[in-house]
Amino acid sequence: MTDAAQPTAKPRLWVDADACPVVIKEIIFRAATRKQMATVLVANQMLRVPPSPFIRAVQVPSGFDVADNYIAAQVQKGDLVVTADIPLAAQVIERGASAINPRGELYTAANIRESLSMRDFMESLRSSGVQTGGPAAFSQADRQAFANQLDRLLARLPG
Repeated sequence: MTDAAQPTAKPRLWVDADACPVVIKEIIFRAATRKQMATVLVANQMLRVPPSPFIRAVQVPSGFDVADNYIAAQVQKGDLVVTADIPLAAQVIERGASAINPRGELYTAANIRESLSMRDFMESLRSSGVQTGGPAAFSQADRQAFANQLDRLLARLPG
């Protein structure tokens, strides 16, 4: 059998779970069950996940970007990653996967460089002592935007 004839693996849903809001994880759990999609939550702490043949948690060692590096190494073309980490989103896109943040923003090849530039700019402001504030509080609108974007992305996946 040639490579072209090899069946493609079903896409997986990866979650950068350390800072993912609980309400977003709950939406992901329901979607994984509904779509019967392999879903992997990666964190450097123990996670509770519902009993499901589709959902599992992976605990990685503590450390800077350990969970991100694990996801980046495992993600395959066609997978979907939920992360607020822009450098991880950039790696995911380079590998042919999709990435969204917990507020429902879809990262694409067209917008990821701008997102990286803004992140780096804000980081340089903070490191020079400028108080930039944090992100806005997570809202019901954010939750709805995420659920809608996730549904749109999952509807496009095969299977």
